[in-house]
Parts: sequence; C-alpha cells; structure tokens
Amino acid sequence: MSVRNLDAQEVARLLNEDSIVLVDVREPYEFAAERIAGAVSFPLSQFSVQALPGKKGKAIVFQCAAGSRSARAVAACQHAGLTHDSHLKGGLQAWKAAGLPVQR
Repeated sequence: MSVRNLDAQEVARLLNEDSIVLVDVREPYEFAAERIAGAVSFPLSQFSVQALPGKKGKAIVFQCAAGSRSARAVAACQHAGLTHDSHLKGGLQAWKAAGLPVQR
C-alpha cells in the first residue's frame, strides 16, 4: 500500500485551489462538532468505495481526527483497485496545530 501523507498546509493550499475533495471519515457527531470548511462527511464506519463522494477532475484526500482512520480509508480504496492514495497526516489535530480554521 502506498500512502501519500499530506501536511495541513498542503491540504489547505489544495482546498484553496479547489483541486481536491476532502473526505472526512470521522463519525457524524465528530463532524458536527467541528470540521474543515469544504470537507464532505463520509464516515469510515459506513465506508463504501462504490459510493465515494467526488467530482470529476478532482483528487480525493481523506481526513480524520489524527490520521489512522484516513489511512485505513486509503487502504480500503487501494484494496478495491482504486488509485486514491492521499490523506491529511495527523488529521484534524495537525490542521488545528498549524493554526488553520475549523467550523463549529
């Protein structure tokens, strides 16, 4: 499995460029409490590679609280033969540690 670890600044830049779909794999109550603006909720507990949200021409980047669930989402995609390989290393914790904003 090949996982591309993106840091918070890189994910922020890609979101700003509108070149990715940020898929938040945390549970709905976590997403409701705080989230990255523009992220799409798609909980790992209900994960289906066939139903992944996305937009043509945009890469998918997975995100969770600390990075482990998003890495599992990458693994599930690759196991299913998809090429998605990117996640936010350190998750929402790294995002906030970088001083980037969250929605509440």
